[in-house]
This record gives sequence, C-alpha cells and structure tokens, in this order.
Amino acid sequence: MKKIFIQNKGISVKISKNGDDYISLTDMARFKDYRAAVVISNWLSTKYTIQFIGGWEQMHNPTFKVIEFHDFRNEAGSNGYVISPSAFIAKTNAIGIKSTSGRYGGTFAHKDIAFEFATWLSPEFKLYFIKEFQRLKIEENERLLKLNESAISQMRSLLVNSSVKKLGADLLSSIGL
Repeated sequence: MKKIFIQNKGISVKISKNGDDYISLTDMARFKDYRAAVVISNWLSTKYTIQFIGGWEQMHNPTFKVIEFHDFRNEAGSNGYVISPSAFIAKTNAIGIKSTSGRYGGTFAHKDIAFEFATWLSPEFKLYFIKEFQRLKIEENERLLKLNESAISQMRSLLVNSSVKKLGADLLSSIGL
C-alpha cells in the first residue's frame, strides 16, 4: 500500500497491476471532519453520488444488482436518508467501494469514485489530490521501469553466459575433448 500526502496528512492508495487502484475514502474524509464515517455516509446519501456510483457499477460490474440499486436511487436525497457503504455494498453487490470495519478497517473506493468524492469534499482539495496522485503514479511507473531494465539486463547476462557455455561445449566437442 502506498500513501500520498496532502497538507502532511496521508491518504492510503492500493495500487493494482491492472490499473484498478483503490483509494481510502476514510483518509480523505478526515480532511473535512474527524468523523470520517459520517462524512462518507452523507456523501453516499446524495442523489448525484448514488447516480454516479450506479452508472459506474453498471459499466464495470456484471454482477451489480440493478433492481436493488433502484431502491437507493429513489431514496437518495430525501430528508433524513443516510446510507452506510457496507449496506450499499451488501445489497447491490457493488465492487467500486470496499468497506471493512475494525481497527484497521476503512472505506476504499476505485480511483474513479474517489475523484468524485474529492470534488464533493472541496475543489481545492481535489486539485491537490490530483497532483499528488499523478506524482505517485509517475513514481510507480519509474520504479517499474527500473525493475524491467534490471530484469532485461539479467536475462541478457544469462543468455550471454549460456551462449558462451554452449559455444565452448561445441568447440570442445569439435576438437574431440
């Protein structure tokens, strides 16, 4: 797990090989209020958020329960309506948001959804967030490039060594040794 820092506060990022990075909404929410769960639930209860997440899930999740989602969409934005991420996930089979409870738990969201959350928190925060996320991705790409260069160098060395051994063996057999 990697971290990006905004105003000396860390935000956890789970980098994946296929580009489906997940970002801690819990860490992000702490920029608005120390009660991160309340901030996330308030955001998740807005009509726009539910529509956005529903659209994202329908594009990326073949097992998304659309019928159950309609209940959330119809209630979103109503006075007093609050939904927790775990309830939304459990009822709709959502994959764009992941939530675990406990001491090391928290709510993570796919980067597409996390960027929408950043917008809701504050436009200034989102700008810093974009800049730091891009910096993290550049660093990760540079690290992977160095690993690839190292692996290629090792493969070349192995090929040269095995070619020299084969050439030596062929030479020895040609002179009868």
